[in-house]
Amino acid sequence: MTLEEKALEVYRVLLETYGERDLVPRREPMHELVSTILSQRTNWKNEELAYTRMWERFGSWEAVRDAPTDELAQEIAPSNFAEAKAPQIQKTVGTILELRGDTDLSFLADLPVEEGMAWLTALPGVGIKTASLVLLFCFAKPILPVDTHVYRVSQRLGLLSAKVKTSTAAHAPLFKLLPHEPHLLYNFHIACLLHGQRVCTFNAPRCERCSLAPLCDYFQETRKKSGVRG
Repeated sequence: MTLEEKALEVYRVLLETYGERDLVPRREPMHELVSTILSQRTNWKNEELAYTRMWERFGSWEAVRDAPTDELAQEIAPSNFAEAKAPQIQKTVGTILELRGDTDLSFLADLPVEEGMAWLTALPGVGIKTASLVLLFCFAKPILPVDTHVYRVSQRLGLLSAKVKTSTAAHAPLFKLLPHEPHLLYNFHIACLLHGQRVCTFNAPRCERCSLAPLCDYFQETRKKSGVRG
C-alpha cells in the first residue's frame, strides 16, 4: 500500500468513525481568524468565552485595535497567554485595517489559494495553520490545516516521516498525500482532530479502542509489543 493509498484508507475509516460533515462556514472570516489566534494552547470552550467577552466589551474591530492592551488581555484571559495574544490580535487587526481600510476579508474568495496564503501569512503573528483554517473553513479553498492533533495522529499512523518534527512542517507533505478537494480535506482535518482529542491523545493513546489500529505504525511497532490487542 502506498502512502497515498494509506491516507485514503485512513480517511475512509475516520468517516466511518466520526461521520461526514458539510463544509459550511461556521463563522465570518475575521471571527475565524481571531478565534484561531485565541485557540492556541487552550480549549474550544475557553476560546469561545474569550472571543465573546472581547466582542461584548469592545464591539468593533477598530475598538479592539485601539483598546489599552492590558484591558484587551483582561477580556481574553480565559484563552490563556492573554498577555501575548492581546498585542498580537491588535497588530493583526491594525494591519488589516491599514491595508484594506476595513475588515472585510471576502476578497480572499477570489484569490488563488497561494495568493490568499501569502496575504494572510504576511499579517503579524498569522502562521500557516491559522491561514489554512481561514481559507478552508470560510472559503472552501483546497488546503489542509494541520494542528497538533492532526499532526500527532498522522505521525503515529506513519503518514509523516519521523523527520517532520512540527505541525508547521507537516502541512506540505500531508497535503501531498490527499486529493486536493476541499470537502475531503475539511473532513480529514475535523476527523483527525476529534480522533486526537478522544482516542489518540498525547500522553496515553487509547489504542485498545482505536478504529485505526490496523493501519497504525505506532500501534503495530510499539503498543503490540506490550501486549495490546486491537
